[in-house]
Amino acid sequence: MNNTSPSATTALMNYTQADLSIATEKAKSAKSAAQIAKAEETAKEFEAVFVAEMMKPMFEGISTDGMFGGGKGEEVFRGMLLQEYGKLMAQTSSIGLADQVKQQIILMQAQADNGTQNAN
Repeated sequence: MNNTSPSATTALMNYTQADLSIATEKAKSAKSAAQIAKAEETAKEFEAVFVAEMMKPMFEGISTDGMFGGGKGEEVFRGMLLQEYGKLMAQTSSIGLADQVKQQIILMQAQADNGTQNAN
């Protein structure tokens, strides 16, 4: 037999629902924070690759004469050098492309989440 009054039962249900909604919001914000961190990482990687590709033509015309110049090894290491230049420029946000890419990734994720919620 239940000895609680209807108002106490209603209050208990409201408290439980509020507690559940708080937990849901915390889960969403944690998911959102993880998505934002992943979007930032992806945007920086994109900027690094973009910068490296844009710098390739700058280094094609450089002659490698001298005792230690030329060869297949230099071609390989030049590519690696350009990748590192790209990573460094992306880390310092000197171009600012990563910020724009991150905003677009987050926007696309939000639109995809809204589409998923509307389908349910």
